[in-house]
Amino acid sequence: MMLGPLVYTLCALTALACAVLLLRGHARTQSPLLLWSGLCFACLALNNVMVVIDLVVFPDVNLFVVRNAIALLGMVLLLYGLIWRSE
Repeated sequence: MMLGPLVYTLCALTALACAVLLLRGHARTQSPLLLWSGLCFACLALNNVMVVIDLVVFPDVNLFVVRNAIALLGMVLLLYGLIWRSE
């Protein structure tokens, strides 16, 4: 039994749920920190989807750079929100 694809999928769903909850909270309160955190988790969810695509769907294609670029974008968005856009 291969648990890798299941774990990758659960990680993607968890990050997506966090992104939805954070962005929904931002829509209610207009807190900028919730926006930047939600965007970060959206990028992390996309990163986890890319892990599934890279390692499970197309194992012969190397998407390592694309996956890490998406994760880096998420971290940069969060740092931007924390440093320059926090209240």
